Amino acid sequence: MAGKRDYYEVLGVNKNADESELKRAYRKLAKKYHPDMNPGDQDAEAKFKEATEAYAVLSDADKRRMYDQYGHAAFENGGGGDGGYGGFGGFEGFGGFGSDFFGDIFGDLFGGGSRRSTNPNAPQKGTSLRVAINISFEDAIFGCKKEIEVKLKDTCKTCGGSGCAPGTSPETCKNCNGTGQVSYTQQTILGTIRNVATCSHCGGSGRVIKDKCRDCHGTGFISVRKKVEIDVPAGIDNGQTIRIQGRGEPGKNGGERGDLLVDVRVASHKIFQREGRDIYSVYLLSFPEAALGAEITIPTVYGDVLYNVSEGTQTNTRIRLKGKGAPALRGSGHGDQYVTLIVDVPKKLSKEAKEALENYESIVTGKTRPGKETKKKKGFGRK
Repeated sequence: MAGKRDYYEVLGVNKNADESELKRAYRKLAKKYHPDMNPGDQDAEAKFKEATEAYAVLSDADKRRMYDQYGHAAFENGGGGDGGYGGFGGFEGFGGFGSDFFGDIFGDLFGGGSRRSTNPNAPQKGTSLRVAINISFEDAIFGCKKEIEVKLKDTCKTCGGSGCAPGTSPETCKNCNGTGQVSYTQQTILGTIRNVATCSHCGGSGRVIKDKCRDCHGTGFISVRKKVEIDVPAGIDNGQTIRIQGRGEPGKNGGERGDLLVDVRVASHKIFQREGRDIYSVYLLSFPEAALGAEITIPTVYGDVLYNVSEGTQTNTRIRLKGKGAPALRGSGHGDQYVTLIVDVPKKLSKEAKEALENYESIVTGKTRPGKETKKKKGFGRK
């Protein structure tokens, strides 16, 4: 058949492609060239028709077998001539394709097709609530308890959650006959497509409340403020979330409550910094401590720790205090604390300290600072 491209080439697959590969390739092309996505673009419409024709043949085992054996000629007789199999070329109803074909392909792309909607009367879990709490650095390490107040919905005591005024009951929706759904057909370029939508009269509940409860206005719920105690686990880090099941909004149709999501914000610390389970800090050493060695006291979140600094310790030396980091949030064990030792250079020195350092410099380098030697000679001259 002149002018027609190979179906495998159209879909961009090889001749050994299985059903899932064919479907994936077609969905990609259909989404790209669908007329609804490209209004007024005749080139896109032509490519969409071409891809649909190719997929319709190759996705059918019998038609694919015929096509592999005879090519396009397999569908010339009684198949619509140049229009392709079943009238593809003119796009007249797509050769008798049912809504199942298009529902399977386009149902989750364009919202049409024959895909079944979820039952609106089925139990549905309530919405989760999200709040945030602020805790100290130490609270994150050791864990703590926090009490917060949240605003949420609770069952209306006046109507017991029915939404109806006392002594009344809801009626079956006449628009959907209690199903909560209405169906309608739509003529599109794909042919006749059956759609299912939520009933606008009852909102999908299948019931209509004529006499609404005065307290909840027919919703069945009222807003209340409740105190919730939060158990913050030891080792939690900044930005992590605690999930408390069943403390969110109430569900629908008897569904369970949603969850309460608590975002944790950990305050910074003036001494410590945390990365994962490890804690980092800095300790300032005096020059004599660094040069001669010394026993120093290093702060940790668990209390002070004695540490022996070796002679000749250089600035920026990092030491590790095993097990002095944060505890594992899940599992066992602790991280470590890493301490960077910095040799502290004083900004001001007493006269005696200066003379001592100058004497040290002279001993170590064999040199005398400018001006010191002159002062000594003048002193000898006076004698």
